[in-house]
Amino acid sequence: MGTLPAPLFQPDHQSMSAHAHLPRLYIPADTLPVAAPGASCPLPPAQARYLGTVLRKQAGDSVRIFNGSMGEWLATLAHIRKDKGSLLLAERLRAPPPPPALVLAFALLKRDATDLVLRMGTELGVTSFQPLITERTNTHRVNLDRLTAIATEAAEQCERMDIPHVAEPCLLTTLLGSWPENHRLFAAIERTQDRGLTPNVTFRDARAGDGLLIGPEGGLSDAECQALLARPFVAPVSLGALVLRADTAVASGLALMSDGLRSTQDQSQ
Repeated sequence: MGTLPAPLFQPDHQSMSAHAHLPRLYIPADTLPVAAPGASCPLPPAQARYLGTVLRKQAGDSVRIFNGSMGEWLATLAHIRKDKGSLLLAERLRAPPPPPALVLAFALLKRDATDLVLRMGTELGVTSFQPLITERTNTHRVNLDRLTAIATEAAEQCERMDIPHVAEPCLLTTLLGSWPENHRLFAAIERTQDRGLTPNVTFRDARAGDGLLIGPEGGLSDAECQALLARPFVAPVSLGALVLRADTAVASGLALMSDGLRSTQDQSQ
């Protein structure tokens, strides 16, 4: 049985092995404008409560902090009390490598399935999530703060340094009207052969800035498929002969697309 391709961001395991057991927390870039050894960083209230109440950390204990601007740093708790605390930066463990842009446009699913899409997408390199409202979307409600928190937690766990952007939901027609025509939008369309489609590009042709579109449970309507195929930047792709659950299709499509992006990176080096 094959294995999924590795993430697009590769941790420096040698420099991190000695600190892998330490808690890893996302710190917003505006909390720490300048990262340097000895710099002080206030802890957001939620992070302070987590370290002090859940993990029982005390002043003098070490943690890892990160964001896409400063990279990953080893830091020491200067003080912590209830929902307040501060850190002192010690040394940078990893510089921030720029991840290749990868957009996931997906029809909103039920709560648990949407949560899973955010987690898997973050682990597989998505830099921007675009929730979609389609004809067969089974929910129009979404809590962006909650979804961003899920993506943040996934980034903390998978050793990623940037946090994906989660956009406001939009209609499929809005997405197509605003999509940059110099980037492909790979659209997973069921039963491409039945529609007389012979895809002329594959995920191996993916480039940074391209996107993947996954429809809702029940699939895209015929009218939506026609609207997609009328756009020159849309590349119809098949995820196989079987009909997949929407969240399974996300994982499958992103794994294939990540592999294509990585191949492109390797060829350019």
